[in-house]
Parts: sequence; structure tokens; C-alpha cells
Amino acid sequence: SPAQFGCLSWSLCENKLLYVAEKSKNSSGEGLDGESGGRKVSHTRDRSVYWEDWGEALTNKSVPVICAVDLQNDTVAVLQGIPADVSPGQALWAPDSQSVFFIGWYHEPFRLGLKFCFNRRLENSLLCSPVPTWFQPERLSGENLSVSCPRLSPDGSTLVYLQGAVFGPHSQCLSLQQVLMMVCVEICCLIYSSETRSLSPCCFHVLSFLCHIFIHLSVFSSSDLSDPSQVYGSWKLLTVQRDLMVVSCSSPNTPPTLRVGFLPAAGEAVTWRTLQEPIMTFDFQWSVLDVSPPPEEDNNHCSGLDFGAVLVKPSRPLGETRTPLVVFIHGGPHSQFPAEWNFTTAGLVKLGLAVLMVNYRGSTGFGQDSILSLIGQIGNQDVKDVQRAVLTALQTHASLDSKRLAVIGGSHGGFLSCHLIGQYPDFYRACAVRNPVINAATLLGTSDIVDWRYTSAGFPFSYDQIPSAEALAAMLHKSPISYAAQIKAPVLLMLGGRDRRVSPHQGLELYKALKSRGSPVRLLWFPEDGHSLSRVDTQEDCFLNTVLWLKQHL
Repeated sequence: SPAQFGCLSWSLCENKLLYVAEKSKNSSGEGLDGESGGRKVSHTRDRSVYWEDWGEALTNKSVPVICAVDLQNDTVAVLQGIPADVSPGQALWAPDSQSVFFIGWYHEPFRLGLKFCFNRRLENSLLCSPVPTWFQPERLSGENLSVSCPRLSPDGSTLVYLQGAVFGPHSQCLSLQQVLMMVCVEICCLIYSSETRSLSPCCFHVLSFLCHIFIHLSVFSSSDLSDPSQVYGSWKLLTVQRDLMVVSCSSPNTPPTLRVGFLPAAGEAVTWRTLQEPIMTFDFQWSVLDVSPPPEEDNNHCSGLDFGAVLVKPSRPLGETRTPLVVFIHGGPHSQFPAEWNFTTAGLVKLGLAVLMVNYRGSTGFGQDSILSLIGQIGNQDVKDVQRAVLTALQTHASLDSKRLAVIGGSHGGFLSCHLIGQYPDFYRACAVRNPVINAATLLGTSDIVDWRYTSAGFPFSYDQIPSAEALAAMLHKSPISYAAQIKAPVLLMLGGRDRRVSPHQGLELYKALKSRGSPVRLLWFPEDGHSLSRVDTQEDCFLNTVLWLKQHL
């Protein structure tokens, strides 16, 4: 079951188990009519009724239900009493093994894409009783909030969860909320969760970002737990069992390695032990670049913001005096490139290319102001940031070849890649993109996250929004298709036929625009893949074709 809804929770007495299942469309011969706001219809009368789903990677999820297994009575019961406009998930037993905490996603008036979106309106930690006499759930969180990851302390006295705003950026800084004796208080502001945007199921004793911070809930203190004697770019907490922490450590030149350590006494350091050394390390050089925008590129509403990039390059160029540079841009746009192992980057560097992974303003890990600075500025601020990072790398690393530059990326990274070769047509010599956003105006009616299409362009979103000429014009103006006639660099397009986030017709728009002008372009179509192009054979195909494309044109 996907992380958005799924759970497998044992009761404290170990006689009961919770899990989430998809309600059968044929249960009781009835289902939900997607055209009538929830009216029940008989599927024996109309099998063509439309069922909404939860979008990208969740196309077979529509109406989740919470099931409780009673091992003593050998029974399975579906949790009743949940409001009809709420889809439940992430359930866990209360300490009495009779009540349940769970998250409830509102799905009226229609469902928005849930994958990678942590800003949906929710009913947090609704309290129900899994017995035949159900009662109305009780809301524990505030109104009009987005929440996730309820976790209960081992003694059952404390419930914590992550909380953020509804709509706006899909990934943003979150607050950590604590419920004590049914009283909710904010205990720590702007705690940003890890790359998975979640709390570990065994988060108690440690709640962390990249496993660096130990937070003591009773005294609100924190301390650094990483090992200063070991230079790793990234530390990730995998789990905590009692006081034993298990972490994964890696760097751009070092594949992940497992390490363990016990939480120390106050004032003492952790003694870390390595369980599994990496199979191999690579002779790559890597460094983190700090980039400051010039005054003319500063954001008037969020001024003084810096950003960063991770540069990885071969220690010894392969028979050449200067190394070609590949600019690698992440999607999201609110995500990041940590200084960790990345197989795409490692493969390119092993083949003799340098790679610059850019965390433009709007990337996570730089604070809420940085995230908010990108709202309404896509196609402008982020494009200039990437270009500024490239210029900084070229100025500070003389071994890079400024005449052989390429740009690659997926989703919003593809959006920026296509912007760069359009806005700086004589600067880049090749481009390879996966499921790029090409025309935000035409994407408005096909994406599962229509809210972000408005927000990213600087317009407020509401469910009853009707596209206006002003909004559509702004979206078109901010899109790479506006610069398509200026593109000179050869473009490789890789598209997933089942992409619900960014329709493959986006890439087809650019393909036709370039083909009609005689510009070099190649399109790879993966009919069974979605937005992430995550099938193993697809990843292999994309990497090999990207390498061959760069080798041909650099």
C-alpha cells in the first residue's frame, strides 16, 4: 500500500492489527458517482460511471478504508463512522487498543494529486472506536491545515505529527505538533522532515533532518549527533529501536554505508560503528558551492537569499585538458540535491564529465522564505539562479570547459533546462529532459495538481476556479514554449505515456515546434511509465540514451 495511505499497526496488546484497503467498487452493488458529488449509484445499472482517483502513481486508489483485524475473535471489520467526504489513512492504535488515530484527506469537491504533495487539506488524527458501536470521529488538529505522520510515544502519553499550510508550495517547512492529554501545542517551529517528508515509524527518541539533530521534547533542547571524524555529505536516519540508531551515510563519491550508534548521555558524543562498508568508492572530487544572486536578481519580497550547488568532477580528466560540464537540475520545484550518492551523477562523472547539481532558490533545506520566493517567479528567478550557478562554477574551477556545456533534468528540472537553452541559445550545446513542463497554460487542464499550476504562476487557487485570459497569458509567458523558436541545442525528450502529473503532450508540443523548424530533436516514448520514469528498464534506457546524446553533441 502506498505511503500516502498505507499502514500496518499492531495494538499494544498485540491482538489487533490495522491496515488500509481500497473499497471495492462492487461492494453492496454500489459505488460513488464522480459526477454527482458522492451520490450512490448501482454499478449493475451503469458500469461506465466515472471514479476519481488520487492522480500520479495512485491511479488505482479512490476510496480507502481502514480495516481492523481481531486475532482473538478471528474477525476483520471496516472502521465505520468516517465522514463521507474524507479518505482515511496512516492509522495507528491508541494506547487502550480500542481507539484509533488516523489522517483523513478531504476529497470533495474533487480529488487533487497526492503523490509528493504535502499541502492537502486534512482531518488530522481523527479518533474513532473500532468496536460495533461506532461514534463520530473527533478532530484533534486545527481547521484548514495539512498534517501527516502521526506517531505515538512508547508510553502512549504523547502524540506528535507534522503540520503545514494548505495549498501553496507542495513541499514546505513544517511545524512539529504535540498532543498531551488531548491538548495540542506547537513544540518546535519550522522543522523540515527528511527527503521522504515523513517521520520515522520509530521516531521517538530521535526526530531529525538528515539524522543530525536530536530533539528532547521535554526540555526543547537539541544536539548534533553526526561523526565529525567521518566526512560524509549526507546522514539519513533509517530507524530507532530503543536508543539504537541506524543511519545511512553517503557522499557523491561514496555509495551508502550502514552505521549504528547509541544515544549518548548528556554532554557525550555518539560512538558510531560501521556495519557495511561500501563495495567501492570513486576517485571523484566534490564540493559545495555557495551562490549569492547579484542585486539586480534579488527577490524584493524575500531579499538576501543565497542558494547552493554541488559540483562533482573527475579527479583526473580523461585525456583532456578541460572537462565538459553537465548541469543537472532537480524537479519539484521544491526538492533538493543533497550532497549524497546519486547514480546518474556518478555514472556521468565516471565517463569523464563534470556534473553541477543546482539547488536554486525555492529548493528545500534553505528555509521557508526561499521556498516562498519562487511563487510567481518560475521561468525567471529559477532560470537566472541556475545560470548564475553555472557561471560561478566556471569562474571558480578553471578545469571546466565553458565551450562544452549541457543541461539535463526532469519535470520542473526539464522546464528549467528548456528555458535555459531558449533564453541562452548560444551557451549550451545539448539538452536531455524527462517529462518536462513546456506550456503551463495547456497543462492546466490535464495535470492532477491544478492547484500548483495557479500557485506557481502567482495566482490564488480555489476549487471553483475558471481559467481567465490573464492567468493563461501569464502561464504562457512563463513557459519554455515561448522561447522555442530561439532553441539551437539538440534536445532529447523522454516521456512517460501514463504521466498524470505532466502530460506527455507537453513534450510533444516542444517536439513538434522543434521538428517544424528543423532543429535536432529525438523523442523516446515509454508507454507503461508515469511521471518518475521509475521502471528499471526505463531508467537504464534513459541513462544510456542520455550518455550517447551528450557524447554525440558535446
